Amino acid sequence: MWIPLPAQALWCAMGRRWAIQSLWPASFKTSWGGELFQIETVQQYPLEHEPLVDLAAEEQDAGARPELSSHIEDPSQYDVIFLGYPNWWGDMPMILYTFFDTYDLSGKTVALFCTSGGSGLSGTVNEVKSLEPNATVTQGLHIGSGSSSNPDNAVSEWLNALGLAK
Repeated sequence: MWIPLPAQALWCAMGRRWAIQSLWPASFKTSWGGELFQIETVQQYPLEHEPLVDLAAEEQDAGARPELSSHIEDPSQYDVIFLGYPNWWGDMPMILYTFFDTYDLSGKTVALFCTSGGSGLSGTVNEVKSLEPNATVTQGLHIGSGSSSNPDNAVSEWLNALGLAK
């Protein structure tokens, strides 16, 4: 399946375990015409699930703002930001709060997609709308255990519904 997307698109994924390749088919990575940016932190996170989600809970409780180690050189060149993340404990990872504190996405379209064990998008779409009030934040996409075996259809339907597939 091939779905061309806007050339001025930036795909962001949080952490190497949740990079685009774990969610998106290969054709999306090579044919959408945008760039892939991986949001990374200075602090190294555990790769094992339990210690990772425990750390995520600690960061949420503390309202942490982990330091970014990767930076977008020129965000003004992008019209659409696709932002992928795991939903931990009903919220985005705290590094995304740092990301939104760092970048002004006014005038951009922000399309959120997440994975979770069952929390769905929770309140993350509304949270991003409050953090980026001058951006157009679209309906998000949740890839859960039921849809992760065949994300092509879910992604295709989502992009078409948003009017972002050309």
